[in-house]
Amino acid sequence: MSSREIVSPFVTSSYSGGGSANECVEVAHTADGGRAVRDSKDRAAGTQFHGPAEWAAFVAALKNGHLGG
Repeated sequence: MSSREIVSPFVTSSYSGGGSANECVEVAHTADGGRAVRDSKDRAAGTQFHGPAEWAAFVAALKNGHLGG
């Protein structure tokens, strides 16, 4: 099992802006329980991979309001 093996389809974030904003992020599950993240407007730019602990910390920070505008 590889941390870079993508095991689900990419899904566009429901928080991505519509209209002129077009700030779309796509996320997929990886085999180790982490996530793969890419920019839907520029998929050729590459994919970032985050392990399960990193992803959990990121989601917790979002939920606690530590990463927002």
